[in-house]
Amino acid sequence: MTKPVCLVLGAGAGIGGTVARRFAREGYHAVLARRSDRQGLDRLVGEIEAEGGAASGFMLNAVEEGSIERLVETVESGIGPIEVAVFNLGAQIGSRALADTSLKAFEVGWRMATFGLFRLAVALFPHMQGRGKGTLLVTSATAAMRGNAGQHSHAAAMGGRRMLCQSLNAEFAAKGIHVAHIVIDGAVDAPDTLGRMLGPERYQALRQSKGLGKDGLLLPAEIANTYFHLAHQHRSAWTHELDLRAHSDLAWWNHAASGSV
Repeated sequence: MTKPVCLVLGAGAGIGGTVARRFAREGYHAVLARRSDRQGLDRLVGEIEAEGGAASGFMLNAVEEGSIERLVETVESGIGPIEVAVFNLGAQIGSRALADTSLKAFEVGWRMATFGLFRLAVALFPHMQGRGKGTLLVTSATAAMRGNAGQHSHAAAMGGRRMLCQSLNAEFAAKGIHVAHIVIDGAVDAPDTLGRMLGPERYQALRQSKGLGKDGLLLPAEIANTYFHLAHQHRSAWTHELDLRAHSDLAWWNHAASGSV
């Protein structure tokens, strides 16, 4: 029997790869796609298979024309029906003043965060609609809810992502497709995202001060549990938007406007 597929775009060692592993443990064929680090991708696939799960890995340049569309068709025709898709592509280019944000950098943020999600929906939703069911889980950020200095590209891109999720829900929820916009309102304990942004020393210092047993950083495994729950909600009580943060953090609406996730 063909396994249902969980397709993860942006499957690094943090949220994306951990979500893929969570679904694979529950009987899904996890399809992991990422832009770089083929060796890391193969390692994630191998770890899932070593745990008894089914997984496949694809390198994906999501900005390239036709890349997302080809991946969807390859999976649908060769692996199985995509029951759950996780759009986990980031679009953070760092804190940049307006004068230091090039036209290209601003556009790339939009192409990754908003246009890529639009393209995935265009390619995938006809399949889901034909089956009368499907789930699209969209990882988002504090910037989708609150603009900030130095975040012109990121806030515009993530704000667009949020509104696109609402528009997709308005059209497709009644057709059986569940879209959930998930605001990650805090720092995630992930070496390939937060670790890469901060550098090894600052990352370890942050883990010592907020992470580990203090639970002040969002843990990918716990985020993955929430994603799995969202994908299996009864349609009479679907969650369409939620925010996740560590217990000791202030919520985005109470946070001092001095930075952005």
